[in-house]
Amino acid sequence: QVHLVESGGGLVQAGGSLRLSCTASGFTFSSYAMGWYRQAPGKEREFVAAIRWTDVTSYANSVKGRFTISRDNAKNTVYLQMNSLKPEDTAVYYCNADSRPIRIVSGTSDYWGQGTQVTVSS
Repeated sequence: QVHLVESGGGLVQAGGSLRLSCTASGFTFSSYAMGWYRQAPGKEREFVAAIRWTDVTSYANSVKGRFTISRDNAKNTVYLQMNSLKPEDTAVYYCNADSRPIRIVSGTSDYWGQGTQVTVSS
């Protein structure tokens, strides 16, 4: 019933930009915290950004100043605008959701999408 679908990934050159989208269904989107994680091959899943229903945001230090998380409750969608992309940003990016914001940051959220691939070439 609960469904999260990421989109917007692709191949870009270093210094370029992408905007990821995650569209949700099956729960009250406006009452949930949302977040983005990423996982590169052979590495642990890494927290990227989070946004509460109050629009308070949090970012990993590695992306601060380059990435922006936002949400459109009317469209049940959370976005990740990624600018000044670096090769080390290459990973599968996952959307997650939970009614408790702390679970977004901890990685123990209730719901996860299937991921979208982002590849940054040098």
